[in-house]
Amino acid sequence: MLPIILSIILVITLFISIVFVIQKRKKAGITGIKSALTPICFFLMAIVNLLAYWFNFLGLLNWALIVLLLFLGAYFTKYLPAPIE
Repeated sequence: MLPIILSIILVITLFISIVFVIQKRKKAGITGIKSALTPICFFLMAIVNLLAYWFNFLGLLNWALIVLLLFLGAYFTKYLPAPIE
């Protein structure tokens, strides 16, 4: 029962965070795909882990994909706009 509840909570918070990031990007006037690649990689990490848990696919391939997405997300941080102070 607990894994089902945690999966539902993860899906709900993932959806809320995606909506929040989209609204924040629109409010700041940020356009372009390069600056969105970091959050996309991080959201894909959550989705891949959730799917791997649901389909019992926790293994080396899952870890490799997560590490690859983490490195890609870190690489594309250079395209994030600088914060305005």
